[in-house]
Amino acid sequence: MSVHLLLSAGRGPRECAWAVARLVRRLEADAEKQEKVSARRVETVAGERAGTFLSVLLEISGDAAETFTASWTGTLCWQAASPYRSGPGRKNWYVTAQRVQVGVSRTVFDETDVDIVPCRTGGPGGQHRNKAGTAVRATHRPTGTVVLVDTERQLSLNRAIALRLLRERLEAADAAAGRAVDTARWRVHDELVRGDPVRVERPDPGEASPRRLA
Repeated sequence: MSVHLLLSAGRGPRECAWAVARLVRRLEADAEKQEKVSARRVETVAGERAGTFLSVLLEISGDAAETFTASWTGTLCWQAASPYRSGPGRKNWYVTAQRVQVGVSRTVFDETDVDIVPCRTGGPGGQHRNKAGTAVRATHRPTGTVVLVDTERQLSLNRAIALRLLRERLEAADAAAGRAVDTARWRVHDELVRGDPVRVERPDPGEASPRRLA
């Protein structure tokens, strides 16, 4: 199985983009130590500084993917001196890590999944309308979507229209679901909670201090 984890610097200072890069490397190293987990970068958004990331989308795969992802989900803190500022100053740089959905399952439209039933409908329309039951009710069984078409006098024409309308409605529903997933994913960038991190990571002992950059 696989899940997706999005690490984001949110609207934090440039050090947060630096922290995302360091935390992603730490997460990947942690995954390499596990027997039933692998981590793969799916998408990265670069920060303004080389080697930094505003966000990184990871695919966590393996039998232990759920447990591993849970251990890295929430507010993360990279605790180290800034490579961009001189003096003691702030040392805690917060990053959000949230599980997200990527893409949606598209509905595969197949006419064999559609039940079409001839029927009659009421209302005005002239003496020939629906006297022979030329209206059709089409039901897409997998989704329960129903359309009723009675605009034409011929059953075959109403059937063709019903199938077209069903296809269009299913495509529209898929598009709306995709937009909802994208909106929820990008909302993560504004959900960073600073403080009370689930993990605090620091440079390894003996690791060189970052070079100060202008």
